[in-house]
Amino acid sequence: MSAADSPTPAANDTVEQLEFERLLSEISSRFVNQAPADVDREIEDALRRVCELLDIDFGLLWQWSSAVPRMIVPTHVYLRQEGPPPLEPVSQAQFPWVVEEMLAGRVVVLPALPDALPAEAITDRANARLLGLRSNLTIPLSAGGLPPVGALALNTLRTERDWPDELVRRLRLVAEVFTNALARKRADEALRTSEARYAAAADLDGLGYYEVDFNGGSAFVDDRFRDLCGVPADRLQGLQPLEFWLEHLHPDDRPRVLERRRELHDGSLDRFAIEYRFLHPVDGEKWFVHTARVARRNASGRAVATYGVLRDITAGKRAEEALRQSYGEIERLKDRLQAESDYLKAEIGAVLDQGEITGESAAIKEVLRLVGQVAPTDSSVLIRGETGTGKELVAQAIHRQGPRAGHVMVKVNCAALPSGLVESELFGREKGAYTGALSRQVGRFEVANGSTIFLDEIGELPLDVQVKLLRVLQDGEFERLGSPRTIKVNVRVIAATNRDLTDDIRRGRFREDLYYRLNVFPIRVPPLRERVGDIPLLVWAFIEDFSSRMGKKISQVPRTTMAALQRHPWPGNVRELRNVIEHATIITAGTTLKVPMLGEARPGASSSPLMADVEREHILRTLELTGWQIKGPTGAAAALGLKPSTLRSRMKKLCIPFRSQTITGPA
Repeated sequence: MSAADSPTPAANDTVEQLEFERLLSEISSRFVNQAPADVDREIEDALRRVCELLDIDFGLLWQWSSAVPRMIVPTHVYLRQEGPPPLEPVSQAQFPWVVEEMLAGRVVVLPALPDALPAEAITDRANARLLGLRSNLTIPLSAGGLPPVGALALNTLRTERDWPDELVRRLRLVAEVFTNALARKRADEALRTSEARYAAAADLDGLGYYEVDFNGGSAFVDDRFRDLCGVPADRLQGLQPLEFWLEHLHPDDRPRVLERRRELHDGSLDRFAIEYRFLHPVDGEKWFVHTARVARRNASGRAVATYGVLRDITAGKRAEEALRQSYGEIERLKDRLQAESDYLKAEIGAVLDQGEITGESAAIKEVLRLVGQVAPTDSSVLIRGETGTGKELVAQAIHRQGPRAGHVMVKVNCAALPSGLVESELFGREKGAYTGALSRQVGRFEVANGSTIFLDEIGELPLDVQVKLLRVLQDGEFERLGSPRTIKVNVRVIAATNRDLTDDIRRGRFREDLYYRLNVFPIRVPPLRERVGDIPLLVWAFIEDFSSRMGKKISQVPRTTMAALQRHPWPGNVRELRNVIEHATIITAGTTLKVPMLGEARPGASSSPLMADVEREHILRTLELTGWQIKGPTGAAAALGLKPSTLRSRMKKLCIPFRSQTITGPA
């Protein structure tokens, strides 16, 4: 199995994606806890940065007019330069086809205007031509299944451009951030308006009024108080309304309310105002603001008559709770985007070296057939095979051919994780979850939500973590360390192992129920000794890769060398073969590959010497022959076919000391 020769378009796309994800993460974080008055300014700045990053000429966020029906109002605009597009409100009738698509919740993608518009969009064609639009992408601004409140429109004026699906997906995330910010602003404005109206109502109407005379053992409540509290008609005698009110205080708030009431009665307070929950017998939980005053005290200063009012603030409290949930959702989105960005940054090098499955043998064709069968599904896959056979490449092939290929596959080497940190790495942690947990961490399963997670060396997982993994496979949910909140994810799991898990089950080292959950579709990757016919293909793939990297031109492999390579048992499988060819490429000076460590290979022979030892011996012998001269036409670097800097680097790595060249001459 070979690695990629050089950075591919896919790798470049990944780098671009990382830049965009960083921008999106920063934009999202800036809207968290943003004051409503600053939302418009932040949207303008974010729209500008997105347009500049993607080289877009004309960005526009518009919303429906609240004053004029069917009128579109541009509320946030970015223009690359001064130009003809008008910024005044326009009627829906000017772009009827586009607006109808947007109202239906569909994204409008027009790579070439006006030709990309359908024949029936006659009015849209004419106005697009009038404005000089060359391409357009329109994304509805909608949240929670509600009708769109507007749209994000991105346009080019100079040239036509394509809008790939992956780019559209990212821009829809931008539109979601804008939609949430505008929704929070509207909710805050509505809440402020509501609070102002309630404050006005306190002086005018809508308050429940009561009076209590403790000396006379009576209470008066008006109709509004009775409706607010749900006091039945048969409980209006004596102090019964007060007793009913006390019975229906929320249990969690009752001690606090009774304490304030006691302070009012014993003289510590002359009045109080308090918010609390009340359990209405019909309407359920309500929120009240309760203001009370003392009307009369006795000689000892104790209240004998009080009066007060209740105001229902349930609607305002529910709006506040909705805002808090919105802030929490934005915070979770920011954390996930940051974790995805960090993971992509760490994986850039791996993507550049990613290879494809190479081979034409019957054994490898069977593997590819199984990959093709299981890739379109969401079933769990267990890949078995010896070390170095390329199990990760099989997992990548399954992911790339499946419905989740638009997302990055998250990889976890279970054997490489410290035993004490396995759970937090997989499932995340909250700040302070344990000693040394100084910050919140998003786990790999959360990062992989909507994508695939590859668990290599699954047999190394501790038993307690296996239990949590089983729950994710069964229910798609888990909790971060130190958090009671359940997180739901949709993740496809591909696992790999070089161990006999059935033997581990017998020894009590692996859970049987987890094994059956993972082993829905098993794939065995054959060792290299079972696919000897693929060795020439692999050899030439590796030669092409390493020759390109080292600036060499190796065009021949002796028949005897290739035969020796095919006879070798390869206990390290493809990984060992790759290392051998890399070593051979380094020491080959001409165009014919030289593999000294396998020159005497025979069937059943013991393993070859360590490559580092063979390479060190070869370099030392060449240095002795050239008098330890590194540079120059007669130096060791030229004899080895390497650059002097490359040779020095190899000598340093192999611990070969540098010696000064001795210059001899006449005394």
